[in-house]
Amino acid sequence: MSGPEPRGRWVAIITGAISVAIAVAYLVLIAVLDSRGPLLPPPPEALGLSPAGAPAAAGAVAPASAGAAAVPPRG
Repeated sequence: MSGPEPRGRWVAIITGAISVAIAVAYLVLIAVLDSRGPLLPPPPEALGLSPAGAPAAAGAVAPASAGAAAVPPRG
């Protein structure tokens, strides 16, 4: 055996270079996303909830039927 084939060596070099490029791009993406500051929760309006100062809707927490709340869970 005289050593690795030249074509196989170039494939390994190119594959390694692509891997390093993906790793660097990932680190840059993480640095950019991390520099934006802490992640804050969405406002209540985005979740369909009423704001803290406004009264809540009366039927928002009512069960679907009158008997639904009286049935114990199976288990």
